[in-house]
Amino acid sequence: MALDPARVRALAAECGLQVATVGPADPFLGLADLLEGRVRAGYMHGLDWFTVDRARFSSNPHNLLSSARSIVSVGIPYRHADVVPPPDDVPRGRIARYAWGRDYHRTLRARMEALHRRLEGEAGRPIEARLLVDTARIVDRAAAARSGLGWYGKNTMVLVPHHGSWVMLGELLVDLEIEPDAPLRPRCGRCTGCLDACPTGALVDAYTLDTPRCISFLTIELRGSIPRELRSQLGDWVFGCDVCQEVCPYTAAALPSREPTFQPERVENAFPPLHWLLRMSEDEFRSTYRGTAVLRTKRAGLARNAAVALGNVGTAADLALLEEVVVCHDEPLVRGHAAWALARLDPQGAAPFLVRRLSTDPDPEVRAEIADALGEAPFVAQRRRLTRRARPD
Repeated sequence: MALDPARVRALAAECGLQVATVGPADPFLGLADLLEGRVRAGYMHGLDWFTVDRARFSSNPHNLLSSARSIVSVGIPYRHADVVPPPDDVPRGRIARYAWGRDYHRTLRARMEALHRRLEGEAGRPIEARLLVDTARIVDRAAAARSGLGWYGKNTMVLVPHHGSWVMLGELLVDLEIEPDAPLRPRCGRCTGCLDACPTGALVDAYTLDTPRCISFLTIELRGSIPRELRSQLGDWVFGCDVCQEVCPYTAAALPSREPTFQPERVENAFPPLHWLLRMSEDEFRSTYRGTAVLRTKRAGLARNAAVALGNVGTAADLALLEEVVVCHDEPLVRGHAAWALARLDPQGAAPFLVRRLSTDPDPEVRAEIADALGEAPFVAQRRRLTRRARPD
């Protein structure tokens, strides 16, 4: 006799998993073709690990656990509505909410292990299981949608009743027969708020994300230079982006989370000062963000993002700091993006400084960044004058 999903939800709640539903472990019909189409269209470019082979593998849960009979989809809501930037004049970046607190991978896995033990106690036998948290070859959102945990929103996120998309997702593949929950009917209707609000146009259509344009990809996964044409659209985001979630009516009405694990320990975990990010040492970076998802972007990536953010939200008061970064930062990636930011904030005044750095920076990629900045319209005439002035008679 199949286990009642209501009992599974009760056990999950005891383990700190506030939402839980059950779906079958059958293959996901049509998923492989859908994902393969996204790969071939270039929408997964930059995620080198997401191949056509992976797409096909991901469509069948039995590739991960051959004995699987059910998939328990679980989640922990994480929206803390009472966290706001300090009321000061310090230029700050923004970190996506999911990364404010402790790394969700560890939190979810520990609670899923506890649920696994409770399920074994309920069944009265050992249960063969596979616990998945974002990193294994399964599409978390497809499992969550099929099990009725939520429905696919047009921003490609799963919208969970009462919580919106502010939910960390995980799955337990188990060799236990559990009566499945029914999928939910999508409720987005004619709303296109998320598509209209996406700063970079990464949501190219309903339910379709062009990953290389997504701010989350650009600030976290991308290791090199952020495309120049997208930098001005990143705003003050330095790790991830929440825009398509914030504008969603269901997510905007989400209940506040009672989960302390995902509360930021300090302001730097949610709204870090941009000057501090650009000056932080490796030790400061690791000590501040130890145990959080922010470590994924590495110090160089976070400082690169801070330079872009300062170029977008900074003022004349930030020019001296940017000049310092262009000259002194140990990472060429950061120096180059700081040069872009300097040119963006003060096109005319920065020209003499950048012309000097063009001939003195030891890194060719930094020099290329500076040359690109000087080659933009506001600089062209002044660069020619400065170059002629610097020539020997």
